[in-house]
Amino acid sequence: MSVQLADHFTYRKLFAFVLPPIAMMLLTSVYTMVDALFISHYVGEIAFAAVNFVFPVIMLLGGVGFMLGTGGTALVAKTLGEGDALRAKRYFTQVVILAFSLGVALALPGMVWLPQVCGRLGGTAELMPDAVLYGRIMLGFLPCCILQCTFQSLLVAAEKPKLAFWLSVAGGVTNLVLDFVFIVLLDWGLAGAAVATGMSQFVAGVVPFIYFCVPNSSLLRLVRTTFELRPMLQACCNGTSELVTGVSAAFIGMLYNYRLLQFFGENGVAAYGVVMYMAFFFGSVFFGYDVGSTPLFAYHHGAQNRAELRNLFRKSMLLLSLVGLTMAGAAVGFSYPLACLFVGYNGLLTELAQYAFCAYALCFVLQGYNIFASGLFTAMNNGIISGAIAFMRTLGFQTAAVLLLPLLWGAYGIWWSAALAEVAALVVSVCLVLGFRKRYGYL
Repeated sequence: MSVQLADHFTYRKLFAFVLPPIAMMLLTSVYTMVDALFISHYVGEIAFAAVNFVFPVIMLLGGVGFMLGTGGTALVAKTLGEGDALRAKRYFTQVVILAFSLGVALALPGMVWLPQVCGRLGGTAELMPDAVLYGRIMLGFLPCCILQCTFQSLLVAAEKPKLAFWLSVAGGVTNLVLDFVFIVLLDWGLAGAAVATGMSQFVAGVVPFIYFCVPNSSLLRLVRTTFELRPMLQACCNGTSELVTGVSAAFIGMLYNYRLLQFFGENGVAAYGVVMYMAFFFGSVFFGYDVGSTPLFAYHHGAQNRAELRNLFRKSMLLLSLVGLTMAGAAVGFSYPLACLFVGYNGLLTELAQYAFCAYALCFVLQGYNIFASGLFTAMNNGIISGAIAFMRTLGFQTAAVLLLPLLWGAYGIWWSAALAEVAALVVSVCLVLGFRKRYGYL
């Protein structure tokens, strides 16, 4: 089915448009888990814990890609809705150039300062060598990582969500094959896992760059342009929520690791890694819906089509409700086999991971609403409100919960921190969505 941004969206058309981004995000989470499985089973639990320990630092820098991708997509889609295709192409080009430039600028200092950062975060003598090795290789591919994250959203604005999906397939297959070759056949260990992931990011980041360099059938392509400061600042502001989410997730991951090392040692960090991989997989449905729906809301906001905004909003609420309840039930029901999949070789670690994931499962009932609310304001080009929701959800409330719950409920209280933060964030999201409904006309 051919679906365009300007269409009136029935459920069938909405499914057709958002399913490729959802599948794309699911695939991304799958090949991230493939890395984890290879590392856990072929390199060892210390290496697995080391990857989970350093991964928040990589997320912190990679968040720039999500900021530019989502924020740039909202700007480009809104400009297309206003009927100015040439200006939209200029903005698109500038966003891509800015993404690559920031990737290069952040990679080198990141590699230089990584040992000091890991030391400050409480890295143990066992974790530090593997964490620094894996992190430095991953940071070497940071420009490709940021381009990949940027294009995942921009391809949807270009009305090419299926291309984004197939690029994720290509990246995932690359990662899977190279993991087997580098880790199992060549015995490169943790370095092999990092190189395999980096090469998959190269495929998913460079191929769309080449696609947009030449004439194509999409709404967008790379064109000659000068740098325009104001629209790029607007794109960054639009994507504030995604940057805040990335930065906050990195900080929270570091905080969790620090606290878990205190309560459970390396086993706590490994169990948290299992929870995060599975949370990323289940949450990918919501993030994929956000990637797919943001251009739709932004386009019709630019076109001042409030009737379609209300139509999209109502349908989104129903879909998010059904999916959230289903995923929460699935998370609890499959918690034990999923824990065994990662760390079944260690009974104590399996039990800890299962408990942690069951506690996290409540998040899936509420998470979709909060992610959607943040993305909605990104689409309305209101980065301040979008960023505020993301900040409170991922940093403000969760930091307080991580610090306080263990004091109230003991060591196991830390696993309920994310769920409590989602409850508090939902109250804020509902108030803001209702408060701005007349201004933007989506409700």
